Amino acid sequence: MSTVATPKPPSASEVTSTPAATGSDSPTAPAAQERSPLDWRIRFGALSLIWGFSFLFTKLGTDGYAPAYVSFGRMFFGAAVLAVAMAVKRQRLPRSPRTWAHLAVAAFLLNALPFTLFAYSELTIPSTLAGICNATTPLWGMVLSLVALSEDRPTRRRFAGLGLGFAGVLTVLGAWQGFSGQDPAGTVMALIASASYAVGWIYVRRTLSGTGDSHLSLSGAQLLLGTAQLALAAPVFSPLPASFPLLPLLAVVALGALGTGFAFLLQYGLVAEVGPTTATLTTYFIPVVATAAGVALLGEDLTWNTPVGALIVLAGAALTQSGSAGTARAARSRARRARADRQSAQS
Repeated sequence: MSTVATPKPPSASEVTSTPAATGSDSPTAPAAQERSPLDWRIRFGALSLIWGFSFLFTKLGTDGYAPAYVSFGRMFFGAAVLAVAMAVKRQRLPRSPRTWAHLAVAAFLLNALPFTLFAYSELTIPSTLAGICNATTPLWGMVLSLVALSEDRPTRRRFAGLGLGFAGVLTVLGAWQGFSGQDPAGTVMALIASASYAVGWIYVRRTLSGTGDSHLSLSGAQLLLGTAQLALAAPVFSPLPASFPLLPLLAVVALGALGTGFAFLLQYGLVAEVGPTTATLTTYFIPVVATAAGVALLGEDLTWNTPVGALIVLAGAALTQSGSAGTARAARSRARRARADRQSAQS
C-alpha cells in the first residue's frame, strides 16, 4: 500500500498500492546506501506480508472503532515510527512553506483519503476484496499518466494490460451474476482509494521532485500532516470512542506502526538496494497475502471467481508496467554512459 511521498517518485505507470497505501507504491533512493545485514529477499517477503496483512488489521480495527479513527490511529502510529527514525538519523523536517503545502495535498491523496476509504469499505466488503481492489492502482496509474504525463507513451501492450486488468475486476465482482452479492458502495470506495494512490503519485512527481529534502524528511512531514488532517476530520464523521477494546486497538497499532511506518522503512531500503522496479513487485504479492489471511483467519468466503479474477488483474497490471520498466532501464543506462563520458573528459 502506497503510503508516503518521495523526493524522486517513479512514473505513474510504476505506481504500487500502500497505502498508503498502501497505501500502498516506490522511492528512488541515492545509489550509495548502507546494505542491511538481512538479505533483500527476506525483507521483500516481510514487506509483502506486512502490506498484505494490512487489510486484515483494518477489518479487525473497524470491529471496535469507527473507520475514521482507524485511519487516524494508522497515521498516528506510522508517523511516530518515522519520527523515531528521523531522530536516530538526525534529520530535520522540510523548511520551505511551498514544500509543506504540496505535502499537505500528497498526505490527503496518498494517506488520509485512501486509508479512510479502505476502512469504510471493509465495513461492507471482505478484506480479500479490498486487497484485490488495491492491486488495481497500477491500472489507474496508467490511465491517469496518459492524460497527465506526456512522457508516458501508450503502447498496445499497455492498453491490452489495461483492458485485461479491468476484465479481472469484473471477474472478481462476478459481474455476470449481479456482482456476486458484493456491496457496490464498499467496492466503489475501495476502487476510489486505489485510484487516489495513482493521483497522489502523479501529483508528487510533478511537485516534489528536486526539493533538496531527504526522502525520510519528506515522508515524515507527510505523515504528520496526514495525522493532523484526520485529527480534525475524524470527530466530524464519528463521535469520539467511548471505550477502547483491546484486540481492535492492537490491530490499529500494528496497522500504523508496521503497515505504514516500518513498512516504509523496509521499502526505502529495498529501493536503495535493488531499485524501484524490483521493489514494486510487492504489488503482485499483496492481494495473495490479503486473500489467504482473510480466508484463513477471518473465515471469509472464497468463490472461484475471486482468485481467478485476482490473477487476471495482476496480469493486466504487469502488462501496463512492462513498457515503463524498459524505459526506466534505458534511462539509467543513458545516465551511466553520460557519467562515464564526463569522467573520461575530466581525466
